[in-house]
Amino acid sequence: MGDDDVVTRIMETVARTAPEVRRGLVGRRSYLDEENPSGESMLAADDHADDLLEDRLTGIDGVGAYASEEREGVVDAGEGLSVTCDPLDGSSNLKPNNTMGTIVGVYDAPLPAAGRELVAAAFVLYGPITTMMVARGGTPTEYLVDEDGTREELRDVELPEDPTVYGFGGRVPDWRADFAAYVDEVERELKLRYGGAMIGDVNQVLTYGGVFAYPALESSPNGKLRLQFEGIPIGYIVEAAGGASSDGSRSLLEVEATELHQRTPVHVGNAELVDRLEATVTR
Repeated sequence: MGDDDVVTRIMETVARTAPEVRRGLVGRRSYLDEENPSGESMLAADDHADDLLEDRLTGIDGVGAYASEEREGVVDAGEGLSVTCDPLDGSSNLKPNNTMGTIVGVYDAPLPAAGRELVAAAFVLYGPITTMMVARGGTPTEYLVDEDGTREELRDVELPEDPTVYGFGGRVPDWRADFAAYVDEVERELKLRYGGAMIGDVNQVLTYGGVFAYPALESSPNGKLRLQFEGIPIGYIVEAAGGASSDGSRSLLEVEATELHQRTPVHVGNAELVDRLEATVTR
C-alpha cells in the first residue's frame, strides 16, 4: 500500500472514530488521578479519546507509530508513517459544554519530526455539528462528518483576504510587553473571538480571516502548545489555506523538533497579520 493510500485510510479512520469520541464525552467530565506528560490534569474523556484513536490508527497497515499528548512515549506499530494526535483539544471546555476538537498529524519520519516531514494534517471540530478539515499537499478541504462517520465534502478552504477576527491565549498580565503592543494594534482592527479551545478559534480564523495566537508568556517563555501535536499540524493547515504560521520568528514548519512534547509559541492567520507580529515580538 502506497503512502497516499495510507493517508486516505488514516483520514477515513479519524472520521469514523469522531462520532464515537463525541458520544464518549457524555459521562466522562471528571478528572483522573493522573497528569499527562505536560503536567496537565487529564479528563476521563481525554483518556477515552486517546485509547480509541490509538487502537484504530495503529491497526492500519502502513502506520508505524502513534504518539499523543496524553502519552509519554511513542507506540511502535511496525513499519510506516508516524501519526500524532491531540485526542481532545480544549477538553477543559467539556465542563461548560463548549467547543472541542481532535488534531492529527501524519509524518513520513520517526518521531519527533519537523514540519518538513509532515505529509498531511487534519482536525475534527466538535461544535453544533461535527466537521473535519483535511490538508494533504494542497488547499484544505472541509467535510461534514455524519453520525456514522461518513464524510460529505463541504468546501475547499482559503483564508479570506479581509481579516475579521482575532483570539489570543494566555492571561493578559502574563503577556510579554512586545506581544501586548501587538495586541493593542490588532484589537483596533478586528473583533475578539476566543473560546478557549484552539481548534474552535483557528476554525474561526479560517472562516472569517484574522489571527490566532498562544504566545510566549512571562511564565512560559517557550509557550504552552505542543509543537508536534498542535503547532506543526495547525501551521500546515493554515499555510495550505494561504495563510502563515510562526513561532515568533519563523514558520512553525521550520522549527526543529528535538523532544516529543516540546512546547512552542503558536501564531497563525493571514500573512500580513503574522508578518506584523514577527516585526513586533522578539524570539
